[in-house]
Amino acid sequence: MSILTDAIMTDLSAVKLDQPISLFGHVSRYDGQIIECDGFPANIGAICEVATDGDAPAMAEVIGFNNGNNLLSIHDYGARILVGARVSLVDDGTQIAVGEGLLGRVTDALGVPLDNSPLPPLNGRWPLMGKELNPLQRKPVDKPLDVGVRIINSILSVGQGQRVGIIAGSGVGKSVLLGMMSRFTDADVVVVGMIGERGREVGSFVNYILGSETRDRATVVAVPADRSPLLRIRGAERATAIAEYFRDQGKNVLLIMDSLTRVAHARREIGLALGEQPTSKGYPPSVVSMIPRLIERSGTGVEGQGSITAIYTVLADGDDANDPVVDTARAILDGHILLSRQQAQMGIYPAIDVTTSVSRVMNDITDADQQAAASRFRRLVSLYMENRDLILMGGYSPGQDPDLDLAVELWPALTKHIQQPEAEKSDFAVSRDALIGLMRNA
Repeated sequence: MSILTDAIMTDLSAVKLDQPISLFGHVSRYDGQIIECDGFPANIGAICEVATDGDAPAMAEVIGFNNGNNLLSIHDYGARILVGARVSLVDDGTQIAVGEGLLGRVTDALGVPLDNSPLPPLNGRWPLMGKELNPLQRKPVDKPLDVGVRIINSILSVGQGQRVGIIAGSGVGKSVLLGMMSRFTDADVVVVGMIGERGREVGSFVNYILGSETRDRATVVAVPADRSPLLRIRGAERATAIAEYFRDQGKNVLLIMDSLTRVAHARREIGLALGEQPTSKGYPPSVVSMIPRLIERSGTGVEGQGSITAIYTVLADGDDANDPVVDTARAILDGHILLSRQQAQMGIYPAIDVTTSVSRVMNDITDADQQAAASRFRRLVSLYMENRDLILMGGYSPGQDPDLDLAVELWPALTKHIQQPEAEKSDFAVSRDALIGLMRNA
C-alpha cells in the first residue's frame, strides 16, 4: 500500500498544469439577492464570479452555507442570472493590497480606482479583518491631536488614538465639520470611508478633500448608498484595514468613517436575509457585535507603531439620540460630539452642543488651566441655553443670578468662540489660549 501511495504522489508531482485548478459550482437558487450554489471550498467573504445572461459576469460574496451548499449575496443589482449558471471562486477575500500609492486616490470596496486612473503597484498586503493587538501592550492616549477646529481643540480635545463619535441628525453641518477636520488636522495620513452616503455628497466631499493641500496624505474609500450592503460593509472594513497598515508603518492616522449607521444598516440587511431574528428597531444581534469589533480595530498601536484617531459619524434618525446604534457606539467610543439642530437654527456653526458632548481622554492630554476654563465655558453655555426662552420673553431680571448675568453678558463672545468659518483653521495652541483668555477676562 505504501509503495502504491508513493507511486501516485510521484505521478501527481510530475503533472504540469497549463492553468491552475479552479473551484466552481452552479446556481441552484436565486431570489434576486441571495444565490445558492454547489458547495465548493470557500470561506466567508470570498469573492466569486457568476455567469450572467449577458456579456459581463456578476460579482458575489460568500455569506454562509446551507446543507452543504454555498450562499452568496450578489454585488450587482439586477444581474440576469439563470439556474445552472457557473459560480467561480476569484479571491478568498482575506487580504487587500495596500501601500503609499493609495494616497491621493479614491477606491471602491474592492480596491478598484474610481478616479479614472490605474493604481500604481501596491506591494503591501493587509488582512481585511485586521490583526488583533494585545490591549495591555497598546500605548496610552497621552498626546493631543490638532484637528484645526477651535471648539473641539479647546473644549473637547481629541487625543492621538482616541475614538470619537459625531452624533447628528440630517442637515446640521456634519459633512462640513468632517471636511474641516480632514483638511486641517496635523495627522500624517487621513483615511476617509464614505459609506452609504448620497452619490452627490460623495463626489463633492472627495473633490473638497483631494482638491486641497491634504491630497498627498489622504485616501478615500467610497461606497455610495446604491451599492450592495456587502460592499458597504467591505468598504468600512477596507478603510479600517488601510488605516491599520499605515499605523503599522509608524504613522499617526486620522480615520473618518461616514457613517457608522449606514454600515449597521447594511449589516441589518444581510442579517435579516440570513434569517436572524430582529430585535430593537429591527437590528439583529450581528449588528451589535459588529460595531464594537470595527471600532476596536482603531486606537493606539503597540510600541513602535503609530496610532489611529477615529471619527465615526452616527446618524440620530429623527434626532433620536437613544437609537440602538447611537447607544452601542456611545458605550464603546472614547467620547462623542453631539450636533444640535437648535444651534444650527440659531446660525451657530459648527453646531456643537458643548453641554452634552464629552471627550473621555481630555484630562489626560490637557493641563489644569485648560480643563478649568473648559468647565467654566460649559457652565456658562448651559446656563444661557436653559434660560434662553425666559430671557427672550423678558421674564428674567438682571441681578437675580450673577452666573446667569455673566452668561448673558458673555453670550456673544461664547458663540464667537464656537463659530468658525469653513475655510478658517485654528491651531491647538491658539484655540487653547483663546479659551483661557476668554475665561480669564470673565
